This record gives sequence, structure tokens and C-alpha cells, in this order.
Amino acid sequence: MSDLGVIILAAGEGKRMKSSLPKVLHPLGGKPLLLHPLETARSLNPKRIAIVVGHGAEAVKEICGDDGVVWVLQEKQLGTGHAVGCTREIFRNFSGDLLILSGDVPLISKESLLGLLRHHREQDAELTLLTAVLNQPSGYGRILRDEKKELVGVVEERDAVSCEKEFKEVNAGIYAASPRFLYAALRELDSNNEQGEYYLPDIVGIARKSGKPVRTVRAGDAREILGINTREELAFMERTLQERINRRWMEAGVTLKDPQTTYIEEGVTIGKDTVIGPNTHLLGKTVIGERCRIDGSAYVTNAQVANEVHLRFSVVLTDCRIAEGAIVGPFAHLRPGTSLGRGVHIGNFVETKEAIIGEGTKANHLTYLGDVTIGRQTNVGAGTITCNYDGFQKYRTTIGDRVQVGSDSTLVAPVRLGDDVYVATATTVRHDVPAGALVYNERREKARAGWTEQKRKKMKKG
Repeated sequence: MSDLGVIILAAGEGKRMKSSLPKVLHPLGGKPLLLHPLETARSLNPKRIAIVVGHGAEAVKEICGDDGVVWVLQEKQLGTGHAVGCTREIFRNFSGDLLILSGDVPLISKESLLGLLRHHREQDAELTLLTAVLNQPSGYGRILRDEKKELVGVVEERDAVSCEKEFKEVNAGIYAASPRFLYAALRELDSNNEQGEYYLPDIVGIARKSGKPVRTVRAGDAREILGINTREELAFMERTLQERINRRWMEAGVTLKDPQTTYIEEGVTIGKDTVIGPNTHLLGKTVIGERCRIDGSAYVTNAQVANEVHLRFSVVLTDCRIAEGAIVGPFAHLRPGTSLGRGVHIGNFVETKEAIIGEGTKANHLTYLGDVTIGRQTNVGAGTITCNYDGFQKYRTTIGDRVQVGSDSTLVAPVRLGDDVYVATATTVRHDVPAGALVYNERREKARAGWTEQKRKKMKKG
């Protein structure tokens, strides 16, 4: 197979997005729009990838990185033909085929691109276009064919007459071309059109006039070629992408109780026989094991969740690890650096941060565990707080195995509790406690007999 070069057009401002953010950086499925066609292009193992940037060029470069990419600046946005022409020096003397993609067409698949390239090479064509049939083709250039169904040209919607606007077959803006033909044809473009730009599709007419073979390939799934120009189209594409992802996981043995409200990003991994409830977000590089249960309204980012974990209703997990058989929630918040051992229970309104919690330990109610290491089979009572910050620095608390921490206790770091320590209810611990000890604060409890009646009498007199 001959070498392959890829050109991705990403210079447009995207005025209809009404945003200060370059269009190709708007997020789709948890990553910038441009990364979708870029990753697909990379899967083809091209020899060279050139990305044409213009509006917000530095921001686009910063987010997408330089790994295996040649950046080409289109200083003035004079149309798609001009944008491709800016890559002339990059592909001078290139011997393979060129594939031209759009940075705002995110769902194009590797299979469709391979089919386009295969047809292009089998037909020994100079130019091959990917087309699609849309029921509502508004906004797309129309494919023009003669009475023999041969391609004769492409007309942009702004320049089309009424009868041409009724055509359903559209130009996808995705091309395979030979470099020699492409750059020669680009020199012949003019800007005599409604927008005063150099249209890349006009090279179809140039090829036809010179007798160069031009071919088309129709996309099997028209949704692959849809571009994004507005927020509404972005939302539609998000829904389309999510439907694909959700369908793939259901086919792999994952139960989604309400797929329409389940949001799973592309980098997520889920084990079979896991059940996921409504309004769940699984984001980033999250890994969910087998036979897990997520009740719903969970927001999980970059979490590593082992097998048979139960995430009860309305939990938030970020950059944390949960071992097999643990139970989290409802209404729990696991912040970065949290690591739960096997069978750990983290319950109602418990928050953890940089917390390493050993096997079988439980903290079931209204507790803050920050910058703490807890051993095995320990129980942390309701209202417990690890006081990790003194206003200047953060300090760590260490709690041993089989410790019983009574409700409403405060552990003032840095402090260490040995194994089998018993912390009495409402105790403030400021010093290390040796193994097996009881720690408590001296307090006197007083009761005033008849106080309530006396209070009522005073209130009546007042």
C-alpha cells in the first residue's frame, strides 16, 4: 500500500457557535471536537498529518499537542481551497495519496475512510469524494450528476439555484486525492462566488474539464459525515455519539436502565453484568469492574472501580480507587487520592480526600476523612472529622486496625491512633494514642431540675 498523508482543516472561527472558543475546541464526548477526526486519522497509520489552523491557532495547538502533527497556519481564512493550498510545501514531492478531513466532522469512522481510499486506488482516480444522502441537506454542498448519474460537479448551497437545492446527495467535505493533481487544481481556483472564497469542491469541475478521473463513494451511515456549526448541532452530535457508546456497552453485557440519561465517555471501560441506573455520568478514564451496581445520579471521573462494588444513589467520585465489594453512598463524595480497600463502607454524606482506608472499615454517616490512613476493620462514627489543616499546612492522621471512633469526634492532625484504640464519643484527640487505649476528654454533665417550667414562667411574665 502506498504512503498516506492526511490534511485536517481546522482554521474556521465558527461564527454561528457565538463563542470566544475556537469551534474545533468545543467539547464533544469529553474531548475537543478536533481530536475525534485526528484520532481516527492516526488509526490509519499515515506517514504525515498536517492540521491547518487559523482562528485561535495557539489555543488549538496547546490543547491538541504536537505529537506527530505538522501545524500549518492559514493567516487569512479565504476558504477551504485556500486552506488546503497552505499545505503545499508540507506535501511537496509526496508520493502517496492525500486524505482531506474536516476538523468539525467528528463521527467519520476508520472503516469509511478505508473504503474511500480503497475505492480511490482501485479506480485509479485522481480525486474521490465521500458523499451521503440526507433527508434535510440544508447547509451542505449538493452533488451534481448528469443523466447517466456521472458526477459533474459540486455546488455550495449559497450558490445553488432552487432545483439544485432539492437534491439530497451532499458533499461530505472528505476527499482522497493525488498530490500532483490536487495542488495543480488548486492553482486554478477563483473566488467568483457568493462568499468570495476559494472553494475546495470546485476542483471537481477542474478535474472534469481536464479529463481526470473523479469518483465518489457514498457513506453507509449518513450521520458520519455531519458537521457541527451551531450549538444545536453540537447537542445533536453529542446525543448521536452517546447512543453509539451506550449501544456498544449494552452489546458487551452491561445493563443501562435508562440509556437516554446515561452518559459514558469514550475512554471509559465497563465490565460485564454491571448494572447502571439513570442519570449516571462515567467520565475520563474511569474503569468499572464486573457485576457492579450503580444506582443512579452518579458522577464518576477517572475512578478505578473493582468488581462487585455498589455505588448507591447520588455519589461523586474523582481520581480514586475502590477495591472489590466496597459500598459507597448514598450522597458520598470521594475526592482525589482516595483509595478504599475490600469491603469498605462509605455512607451518607461522607467526604474523603487523600484517604487510604483499609479492608472492612466503615464510615457510614456524616464524616470528613481528609489526609488520613485508616487500617482494617475500623469503625468511624457519625460526625467524625479529621482536622487536617491549621491555616498554613496540611497534616496527616493515621488510624490503626480495629479502632472504634465514637460519634462527634475530632482528630487534630498530625496525630496517630494505634491498633484497637477506643475513642469515646465527642472526644477531641490532639496527641498520639497507644494501641489498646481508651481516649476521652474529661467533662462534667449537669442537669437542672425544673428548668423548663421555670423558663416558661419567665416567658409568660415577659
